[in-house]
Amino acid sequence: MNPLAQIVRATRPIYRKLSTSAPVAAAAKPIPTTGLCFELDDEQKALQDLARKFTREEIIPVAAQYDKSGEYPWPIVKKAWEVGLMNGHIPEHCGGVGGLGVFEECLVGEEFAYGCSGIATAVGGTNLGQTPVIIAGNKEQQKKYLGRLIDEPIVAAYCVTEPGAGSDVAGAKTKAEKKGDEWILNGQKMWITNGGVANWYFVLARTNPDPKCPASKAFTGFIVEREWPGVIPGRKEQNMGQRASDTRGITFEDVRIPKENVLIGEGAGFKIAMGAFDKTRPPVASGATGLAQRALDEATKYSLERKTFGVPIAKHQAVAFMLADMATGVETARLAWMRAAWLVDHGKKNTVAASVAKLHASEVANKAATDAVQIFGGNGFNTAYPVEKLMRDAKIYQIYEGTSQIQRLIISREILTAAKESN
Repeated sequence: MNPLAQIVRATRPIYRKLSTSAPVAAAAKPIPTTGLCFELDDEQKALQDLARKFTREEIIPVAAQYDKSGEYPWPIVKKAWEVGLMNGHIPEHCGGVGGLGVFEECLVGEEFAYGCSGIATAVGGTNLGQTPVIIAGNKEQQKKYLGRLIDEPIVAAYCVTEPGAGSDVAGAKTKAEKKGDEWILNGQKMWITNGGVANWYFVLARTNPDPKCPASKAFTGFIVEREWPGVIPGRKEQNMGQRASDTRGITFEDVRIPKENVLIGEGAGFKIAMGAFDKTRPPVASGATGLAQRALDEATKYSLERKTFGVPIAKHQAVAFMLADMATGVETARLAWMRAAWLVDHGKKNTVAASVAKLHASEVANKAATDAVQIFGGNGFNTAYPVEKLMRDAKIYQIYEGTSQIQRLIISREILTAAKESN
């Protein structure tokens, strides 16, 4: 039994007992069972500790090496799979642990990104590919494709973005035509995380050729296997940061998809693709928070070691205030992803909260990394020090899973819609 399964199974009886009639010691203050609580429970603390230990022992020592080589970190993926730090949200009927939500995924993601956000994306990117199947797949589809991820250390990928359709998902040109009991898929996707290493993909394709058909009915979601004829991954892209992540374009040439691999039904794809973001944007925000925390820690340590004018630079108000601003950003970014994750795990609409978390944490990560480089001075501009990599890695958080501009669009649209409805 992997450590994660042990954590879950060992602590569940404790929660059941505490939630019924557990007595409270006379001298102890009763633990509130309703309202706000800023304390992780025992299971979450154990999971966080496991992820933190894994990051210190397995990720940080090799982060620079993978950044330099650009190789996909299969050894780390396999170790994370072995100890149960992957796929914790896959349902029990598929062989998974079950019971873990987006919040727990974020706890792990923040710790991994602290060590290396490129490796964190490589390991966690599979969750984005899985999410459409988790929220929209039938039991047979879930057991076949999610179960496969439990049986062996493999990953999935989410194929929506195209060369000419990133933020404008409705502009996607990849199409699928129905021929008997099959669909024939043709088109090209771009910037696909895990594109060259995934075992299977979630693919969004236009199935209604009418340009006047609304996006909500024009697209269908498919599960496509990597080994099917006509699936052609392109070259690995050489990116500015997060170089351990495998990012590629993928071409689909007359790929035959059986009807059993359609999610929900024809025309439901756009809703599935967009619905997945409510669950996947909080983890992106948690990764950005992890990077920002690392930037703060590295800058704090360096500011206490580096001296100018006879004192550590931390004694200079200009530097101390930068650290204070970084700490403020980290704390608020963490609270933002926690709320967004909590909402969706409790079945509440979190569209605005998810966008707020993703937007804010992305901005915080970039500012924290930039300020860390500034505090390091000339050393910060050099690859021998870790903050140079943090600055390169941070930029993508403002771009993938919806740019910062798209998040502002979503937030403002929801605010204005709510205001109009209240009048």
